[in-house]
Amino acid sequence: FQITHYKQYPPDVGKIYSYFECRTKKGDRFNEVVFFGLQYLLKKYLSGPVVTEEKIQQAKQIYQLHFKQSVFDEQGWRKILEKYDGRLPVRIKAVPEGKIIPRGNVLFTVENTDPDFFWLTNYIETMLVQMWYPITVATMSREFKKILATYLKATSGSLEGLEYKLHDFGYRGVSSQESAALGGAAHLVNFCSTDTVAGLLMAQQYYNCPMAGFSIPAAEHSTIISWGRNREKEAFERLLDHFPTGPISVVSDSYDIFKACKQIWGDKLKERVLERSDDSTLVIRPDSGDPVETVTEVLKILEDCFGSSLNPVGYKVLPPFIRIIQGDGIDIHSIEEILKKLKEEGWSAENVFFGCGSALLQKINRDTLNCAFKCSYVEKTDGTGMDVYKQPVTDPSKGSKRGRLSLRRNSDGFIETVEKGNGKPEEDMLVTVFENGNVVQEYSLEEIRKNARLWEEDLVLLQHNEDDLNAKEHQKQHIMNGMH
Repeated sequence: FQITHYKQYPPDVGKIYSYFECRTKKGDRFNEVVFFGLQYLLKKYLSGPVVTEEKIQQAKQIYQLHFKQSVFDEQGWRKILEKYDGRLPVRIKAVPEGKIIPRGNVLFTVENTDPDFFWLTNYIETMLVQMWYPITVATMSREFKKILATYLKATSGSLEGLEYKLHDFGYRGVSSQESAALGGAAHLVNFCSTDTVAGLLMAQQYYNCPMAGFSIPAAEHSTIISWGRNREKEAFERLLDHFPTGPISVVSDSYDIFKACKQIWGDKLKERVLERSDDSTLVIRPDSGDPVETVTEVLKILEDCFGSSLNPVGYKVLPPFIRIIQGDGIDIHSIEEILKKLKEEGWSAENVFFGCGSALLQKINRDTLNCAFKCSYVEKTDGTGMDVYKQPVTDPSKGSKRGRLSLRRNSDGFIETVEKGNGKPEEDMLVTVFENGNVVQEYSLEEIRKNARLWEEDLVLLQHNEDDLNAKEHQKQHIMNGMH
């Protein structure tokens, strides 16, 4: 798409300056975004000598065949190779990764640093706009976390174990290994529970985190039904035998989840379950049926078989050696429906863990957060600058920002974008992260998690269903706990 653009700009242009944002959308539940993933894209695809003679020849051949005419700027790319050893003369300034930014604000800016390569800024747009994916996953994951934190706090009095409450089940449901890695790492900004190993490797390689997430031994249907319908008890028992210590998860709906809980776990294997220690929890996994009804009914059966007690805030809790994980049918809506029902029935959120797959990593797109990359400033070779923008009469929501941009927290505590080059450098939240082929600022996952942690206001706003993000930004005084 950008291949022919170098021929289309004004002949005296020397700089193109563009920016990326997640546009606002009226009525959308996502009022803010988690900025994450740019460091990976920069390190993987843009840093170092990325232009080579071999790539130039390959591009020349492909585009000749593709366009059926000579449109590729061979001379321009060879000039980058000769003048900069193949490194890109571009500067990118961005929000620190993990920062929570209201929709409608600049998240990063891109500009060429050499007037000969004005066309390069928007040439790399396609690559950079793929930032929509990690930003959207990290934002979605944090919305899950707000819901879980709200109900956990309300029904237990604390947030203990919050970081393990949502397990990433999404590896097999994504479109590629890279999606699994990037989406899996984005979820790990908010939680420490995953089965998406690709995300762990990405966090290790690109975000300096030796081990970002954890899991436990878990059964799948094949390891249960391979014993035959009449030997489900033996299948369950084998897991107890092989994993006598530490938590285990056992899918129990291969035939009848309710009979499995009542007649096998709650009767035939009851003594085996009772002998497990508090840190060797049996986690029963329903995997079919209406999630709200199934979880509620399973809790009642387990209470009948193993009893329950009241926690300090008066909600029922199963004995610590037994819990539930619900992974089937979980999305941002159903998880709240389940937790709301459990609260109404007097159950603490402590009893249940959740898994989420495609709703976390796959059922999203660039329009989920309305991500866009637009030019806002151009400069002639004589240094004369001009603020530019788009303002389509058919859709005012697609209007773009003007001029050089900066991001600041104003005197009222609200984060806002300053346009037309009017920002003060000392107030600018945007940091230079990439310059002339080099990544010049890096963030560890530990730093990113700290930036993305929940605040007391996140829970208060969720409880009152308030849509005004400004109230959230106004007072940031209380961090809930630790990495949360």
